[in-house]
Amino acid sequence: MELIEKNPYRIAGILSNATERELQKQKTKIKAYTKVGKEIKSDFDFQILKSIDRTEDSVKKAFSNVEQNQDKVNYALFWFLNASPFDNTAFEYLKNGDEEKAIEIWEKVTTDKDVNSKNFSAFNNLGTYKLLSRDKSDIKTGIEAKIKLIESNYFESFVHSVADETYTIDNQKQSEKLIDELLIQFKNQFSSSETLELFSGCNGTTQKYLSKKFTEQPLHNIESQIESCKKKRKADKGRAYEFGFKLFTNTKDDLSLLKSLLGTSDLKYKSVSDQLANEIMQCGIDYFNECQENDSNDNYLESAQKLTKLADSIAVGKLTKDRAKDSLATLEEMKDQEINQALQVLQSIKDAYDNNARQLMAQVKEQEANMGYGQSINWTKVAELIKNSIDWDKATELLVNVIPRENISKIKNAQNTSKINEYKKLVEFVLEKVSYSQKSRIQYLKYWHSPRTSSSSSTNSKSTTRPTYSNKNSGISWSKILLYGIPMVIGTFILPVIGTVIGYFVGNWIYKNLQ
Repeated sequence: MELIEKNPYRIAGILSNATERELQKQKTKIKAYTKVGKEIKSDFDFQILKSIDRTEDSVKKAFSNVEQNQDKVNYALFWFLNASPFDNTAFEYLKNGDEEKAIEIWEKVTTDKDVNSKNFSAFNNLGTYKLLSRDKSDIKTGIEAKIKLIESNYFESFVHSVADETYTIDNQKQSEKLIDELLIQFKNQFSSSETLELFSGCNGTTQKYLSKKFTEQPLHNIESQIESCKKKRKADKGRAYEFGFKLFTNTKDDLSLLKSLLGTSDLKYKSVSDQLANEIMQCGIDYFNECQENDSNDNYLESAQKLTKLADSIAVGKLTKDRAKDSLATLEEMKDQEINQALQVLQSIKDAYDNNARQLMAQVKEQEANMGYGQSINWTKVAELIKNSIDWDKATELLVNVIPRENISKIKNAQNTSKINEYKKLVEFVLEKVSYSQKSRIQYLKYWHSPRTSSSSSTNSKSTTRPTYSNKNSGISWSKILLYGIPMVIGTFILPVIGTVIGYFVGNWIYKNLQ
């Protein structure tokens, strides 16, 4: 760890609680060595430390860095001091390369023990040694030892041993400073989750400070990403899917970290996660609308569904969750939009036909009941009247516009089997009723059958907009004629069956034509 390897006390070759006399002695020794070009060594160049090249300038700078009391404390926390017989014995072992014995001494007086006047230095020395390790478990132990020392009532003893006895210090601020220094060291060495794990054994105060430190940056990152995405989306809705998916990807780790630190019940987490979910969802909506308006060939419905599902996976608040749920339901319905439109128009034609048939048959039955002996109904003419009660030219034109050729592939690939079967039945029904020329125009509706001729199919005209069809009362208007009450006026598909005659002329017409 650089905080230890390049510590000013280490470069100067002294312990952090060295006396003024020891300090001056070391300065004189280094000056003398540099004059004759001799390598500068120290009794505290322990084998656990990397080698160091001391120069006159680097040593001079090191002494300068520990002149102020606050600096002395800061650097002392990442070095060693000799403040008890335990330390003295442990240092002798370290000098001889017997690290295990040294650690055994410090662990014996600190493990499961509170900080006191006799072991406060042992907590610091053990912590420094453990922080030099590459093992996460050792580093975790080293951090806990340091934090425990700073938060104890005997941290003052540590401060006075390395700085002036009149110097006072804020334990909490010093703890935060230590944490900040460690976080800088760990930034490129461990992930955020790994770093948090290293501090997991510390108390609530440390955890609270870490939470604040670790949430500030992720919150800022996510909020910045949302604003950036929003601007891009508004400027180029055709790429909204790309922006939304990138927003989800770029914020995934930060959101996961916030979730682990704050939990889903935290107000900050709820707020930022819902903001993120809403923006991702909006990207899907804008992309869908833009592609539909421009009649894009992209599978934009599935793209919008994908973004909405991602938004739903991170949303927390009820309003946002409900919005995602509603959007998914709407998109699911629109997934079968083409076949739904086709079924609607086909069914409306059949409904109109069936309604006409019922009305006419009711009138015919009534007429039949009033016939004399030997009289009968011409059922062939009745069937012809029923068939011609629909303006099949107009019906054909409507089908061509509402169900254009480009919709057939989507209808064919619809996942709802019952809708597919219903579509086939209705198409067969219509094709049985229309004339040859009309059939040639709409034969493509029967995609499961290859027509013999398709010369007339080119008459299919593509609608410039996506039509919708509303089946309200079948589009048919009826009025009753005096005497027999036969329909006079019919809606979109219906032809006048009888004409504009009234009174007994109607009766006569029926009497003559239905016998």
